Amino acid sequence: MKALSKQTQSVKPAEVEKKWHLIDADGLVVGRLASIIANHLRGKHKPSYTPHVDCGDHVIVINVDKVKFTGKKATDKVYYKHTGHPGGIKETTPAKVLEGRFPERVLEKAVERMIPRGPLGRAQMKALHLYTGTEHPHDGRAGVLDVAR
Repeated sequence: MKALSKQTQSVKPAEVEKKWHLIDADGLVVGRLASIIANHLRGKHKPSYTPHVDCGDHVIVINVDKVKFTGKKATDKVYYKHTGHPGGIKETTPAKVLEGRFPERVLEKAVERMIPRGPLGRAQMKALHLYTGTEHPHDGRAGVLDVAR
């Protein structure tokens, strides 16, 4: 082991070792879970964190359709999107999205808004794998990440 130095060493992209983590989202709160996932995607949980390098891990989340919101956010919170046409603003609630065809979009958008915008953020979001059931195609890769409830 080298002696302590006064300079922080930056990790180069070739030196990054990516691990896999599995999270069961059944009964977890969306915002708290999203912040944990965002930190692991960015690599901020590692001592070798470098802001301009994709040094995060892969995160597999199962049972995404069973996440919860605290208080009345599931019905009172409003998500907006725009179609691109004049007067084309649309709104929906998290409860409608969770009951709809793609319930994983609630957690995906929550994490996406905690990741930096740009090429680095898009590369980090590719390491996020969301599944509505308990089955996923990444068997044997992931160690279970313990998330406090």
